[in-house]
Amino acid sequence: MTLSDFDYPLPEELIAQEPVSPRDASRLLVVPRDGGAALSELRFAELERLLRPGDLLVLNDTRVIPARLLGTKESGGRCELLLLEPLEGEEGARWRALGQSSKPLRPGMRLAFGALAAAVEAAQGGGLFEVRFDRGGAALRAALEAVGRMPLPPYIRREPNAADRERYQTVVARVPGSAAAPTAGLHFTPELLARLSARGVERTAVTLHVGAGTFLPVRGDDLDQHRMHEERYEVSAEAAHAFAACRARGGRVVAVGTTAVRTLESACEGGALRPGSGRTALFIRPGFRFQAVDALVTNLHLPRSTLLMLVCAFAGRERVLAAYGEAVARRFRFFSYGDAMFLA
Repeated sequence: MTLSDFDYPLPEELIAQEPVSPRDASRLLVVPRDGGAALSELRFAELERLLRPGDLLVLNDTRVIPARLLGTKESGGRCELLLLEPLEGEEGARWRALGQSSKPLRPGMRLAFGALAAAVEAAQGGGLFEVRFDRGGAALRAALEAVGRMPLPPYIRREPNAADRERYQTVVARVPGSAAAPTAGLHFTPELLARLSARGVERTAVTLHVGAGTFLPVRGDDLDQHRMHEERYEVSAEAAHAFAACRARGGRVVAVGTTAVRTLESACEGGALRPGSGRTALFIRPGFRFQAVDALVTNLHLPRSTLLMLVCAFAGRERVLAAYGEAVARRFRFFSYGDAMFLA
């Protein structure tokens, strides 16, 4: 398959610019993996109708940091960084970042973001840079809270506001480190999670810090040439135990979002989920053999994206693209602040 096999027409007005309220008021397109079954539609608040006692819901508990920095170079020209991951641990001052400016960034350049200063140390190609800030640890985190912006994706054509600080986080967000939200989790409310628990649906969390691997576009039509950027993940002993218990009782593992899928499939070996931390560059596309995930809650993704390819791998390209066509016809809202799908 080639990149063009994962294209579909999307009217621009269907790209959600604002979230719905409450979170679980979004629409949910139900897509059976059995190609003979019909599509149906629910409100996300009705997700409990699709889950069974003994199922295991797996969410990504990463927390988005104010990773977007707007500033100036020594020359006075404008510059922008999107922080992707720390290079010396959480207490260090060096980060990998996507960067752009009025003229290309080069090693040795000094950048200012209000009271926060940084220097470009290395260029890695593809718009990626290594930068060193003038502080690290808690001081850097405090500075980012003061001068950083929530990294809303570029198809949301407005500047982030105060409400996005809360709304562009999931209600289970716990571990800071993401440059983008795991958006399938944005639909959940504490009340919905409580109802699912009362129904006998178990819940656990894994952590994958969303970075370049999730959102950078595929360049070139030959998918065999695409290489995913690595992203950091963590699977706790509790999550591994919950996974094993679900398998033992015959429940379904229901991944919330493509980041949860990539974490589970990266950490699954021989039918068991391995606890621990790691890095994944797993590129899931049609032909991939799933070991860990039985059902998927996910948003509606960009054409030609690795996220759409993952969903097509899970439920079949023709089935998924037909469902996307139906979502367009029904005027679903697309992408990060948009509606959702359930595939099982």
